[in-house]
Amino acid sequence: MLGWALLFFLIAIVAAIFGFGGIAAASAGIARILFFLFLAVFLVTLILGVARRA
Repeated sequence: MLGWALLFFLIAIVAAIFGFGGIAAASAGIARILFFLFLAVFLVTLILGVARRA
């Protein structure tokens, strides 16, 4: 999931360089959503792993 977020971030950068503002904004929004989704899943997994050991 983090890889997909990085891919969309790179697409946003390339689109912004070439002047495609709409595509850049959409790609950056998707990258942000995927990154925060990754963080949420990571934190839940981390908490469940710590709780399982205890």
